[in-house]
Amino acid sequence: MSTDSPSSPAPDSPAAAYPPAPWRMVGQMWVSVFRVADDVDAAHPRGIYGAAFVSYEEGSPLTYSELLVARVLRTPAGDRRVSITDIWVDSPASVAGGRGLWAIPKGLGDFESSTSRRGPLERARWSMSTDGAPVASARFSDLSAIAPRLPARGGVWQAPIDAHTVPVETDMVGRSRLAPGTSSWTFDTAGPLGWLAGRRSLASFRQRDFTLSFG
Repeated sequence: MSTDSPSSPAPDSPAAAYPPAPWRMVGQMWVSVFRVADDVDAAHPRGIYGAAFVSYEEGSPLTYSELLVARVLRTPAGDRRVSITDIWVDSPASVAGGRGLWAIPKGLGDFESSTSRRGPLERARWSMSTDGAPVASARFSDLSAIAPRLPARGGVWQAPIDAHTVPVETDMVGRSRLAPGTSSWTFDTAGPLGWLAGRRSLASFRQRDFTLSFG
């Protein structure tokens, strides 16, 4: 596993604020799976993609909101991983850490979210914009409050960016209350995820109260 990373940032730089790996995160995730039948561009070939809104909560080294899109792939070594193609957070420290530690191409975005619960049914609404322009919004419902807590393991493969010179592979392991759910997504056609506009998700899931060790 390659964990190439750039030299340490200067003590007074914004990048110095991010915590060292691994990041042991806790929070909530709402994820939907999409099939893209044709190549969009070089960064988005045809394949299976996941789009997710995530809330990293107290108990994490950083607390922030996140929107990501990731593609399932086979690495040159033949391992099954995901590669994050598009991602925004509302934490500058998370941007710096994601890019500096793992070559994850994070940018900054503005998020709004709300949740409500009636009995075991929980509903959530999310939206994200950049520079005042909408990017994506979604509604979810699930019964994860009564779902079993299950382990999960996976890995991320990222092409080099910034100071990285080789691909970066990162392992992740965690647990969560995992349950299927329903979702309704809207992607702004003029935004950076416009290539997902109009596509129906194949499946949606909630990872409730997850714990995740990344890196």
